[in-house]
Amino acid sequence: MDSRRPPLAPAYRTLPEYVRHWAETTPDRRAFTFVDHPAPHARGVHRTLTWRRLDARVRALAARLAEVAEPGDRVALLCPQGTDYVTGFLAALTAGLVAVPLYPPGLPGHGDRLMAVVADARPAAVVTTGRSTAEVRDLCERAKVPAVVADRVPDTDARDRPPPAPGATAYLQYTSGSTRAPAGVEITHANVVANARQALTAYGADTQPVTCVGWLPLYHDMGLVLSVAAPVVRGLLSVLMDPAAFLQEPARWLRLLAAHPRAVSAAPNFAYDYCAAAVTDAQKEGLRLDGVAALINGSEPVRPGTADRFHCAFAAQGLAAEAHCPSYGLAEATVFVSAARPGEPIARFTLDRAALAAGKALPARPDDPAAVPLAGCGTPADQRVRIVGPGSRTVLPAGEVGEIWVQGPNVGRGYWNNPAQTMRVFGATLADAGADVPGGWLRTGDLGTVLDGELIVTGRLKDLIVVDGRNHYPQDVEATAQDAHPAVRRDRLAAFGVPGCAGEEVVVVAEHARTTSLGEIDVPALVRAVRAAVSARHGLRLADLVLVAPGTVPRTSSGKVARALTRTRYLEGAYSPETVA
Repeated sequence: MDSRRPPLAPAYRTLPEYVRHWAETTPDRRAFTFVDHPAPHARGVHRTLTWRRLDARVRALAARLAEVAEPGDRVALLCPQGTDYVTGFLAALTAGLVAVPLYPPGLPGHGDRLMAVVADARPAAVVTTGRSTAEVRDLCERAKVPAVVADRVPDTDARDRPPPAPGATAYLQYTSGSTRAPAGVEITHANVVANARQALTAYGADTQPVTCVGWLPLYHDMGLVLSVAAPVVRGLLSVLMDPAAFLQEPARWLRLLAAHPRAVSAAPNFAYDYCAAAVTDAQKEGLRLDGVAALINGSEPVRPGTADRFHCAFAAQGLAAEAHCPSYGLAEATVFVSAARPGEPIARFTLDRAALAAGKALPARPDDPAAVPLAGCGTPADQRVRIVGPGSRTVLPAGEVGEIWVQGPNVGRGYWNNPAQTMRVFGATLADAGADVPGGWLRTGDLGTVLDGELIVTGRLKDLIVVDGRNHYPQDVEATAQDAHPAVRRDRLAAFGVPGCAGEEVVVVAEHARTTSLGEIDVPALVRAVRAAVSARHGLRLADLVLVAPGTVPRTSSGKVARALTRTRYLEGAYSPETVA
């Protein structure tokens, strides 16, 4: 039996308790389905675990892990996307171990980061699958840890275990490293359950049945919470696909959204633009998206134009404009902080660029070419958010830009094995004692403001470019550069400041579009167009514009441009520019 509406969820504080509950009360309901695409044009092979089978797999693998690791030890998950990843994660938690969500060593472009994380986490064991055993073997030998092959552990090994303590660390969520070296955030069992409930409430899944549909990698914070934790807490069906399958053919994601009632899904900004540009009219034939409940966009900042392009591309398929939900979150808060609610129009703000650079969010005319369009990220659910002066530690009034501080049951314990950084980031206090509440605040490092009750994210504090005393947001410069010429690849460029003779100067490293070769590009015309646009809109002179091949600009594990790493490579002379302006 697989009725549409799941029964009411009890108030447990750990995911293993929920798994056991659903296995006992709704054993034959579908829990997780992985849609595999073994060939380029495959429509998808579905592999499903019911709650009964998931519980058996989790308890069996937990028993095997308990034989090779002690409670509190770290266990690295080096599995490909799929149900074995889900099983491995939940089994580590069930065994009282600390899961470290990662990926097999063969993931392109992430080998160095994987080894750095493994060295930092010092796992006692690795969980992998039969198909990944060969590529994991060398890593296990170097780290001197045993590998447990999840799909070779029989169900007959299943054993009952007491639930873990809610306050114990459940997993280490390693940050994507967009502005610093990766650091492992300690997420407790109570943290992840609290954040799952907050997300379910925000996206309307606490009172109505939904299906979680996702291709985000499960080692990423949003992928893990939305595709694993939230479905486990609410007893929902989670439908997974591989990120590579989405990149090969984005229409696959849309077909899964159409196939499941009241689908809730999340994707970064580029994915919505990618679908709008790449999905063909033939692929849209017969596609119905009127049943999609919520599409989450957590890019920083969220620009209304992305939602508009996506909706325009699929309005004929019944997609509701109100399904797009700009959101904000970060790994240090498990993931979710605030979101626009589904069923409501996007809150749009057109802000004065000069005032924004000076720390004020003042309205501008929508037709002003120098205005900055931004989307509101809604309100928090069961969390406290303050906009704070980074130097003064005082709460700023609405309309002033400052650092976003967060407090709530979802905020992690701190950084693994880094007490100094933990105190600085997780233990902040407000200067105004009357405005403070017991406990420390999380300093997010993100800049934002509040207008009309909506949280607006404006950028990263560490990414700010300061020229002649004026602040410039790199993503703002990047948006101008990519709109200036069609050969600049969208969302594949980085703007940053570098030391110059007379102060900080601005550099842009940009990939050219995959649809054209360098020889087909009028490079001088591209350079003139980008320079003129940046000068006119921002009053900035680009000190350098480097055009590089597609795939050259580094990205974080969550798909964002790694500006700090791009800057470091530029200063080290690592780029062999195809052209330098």
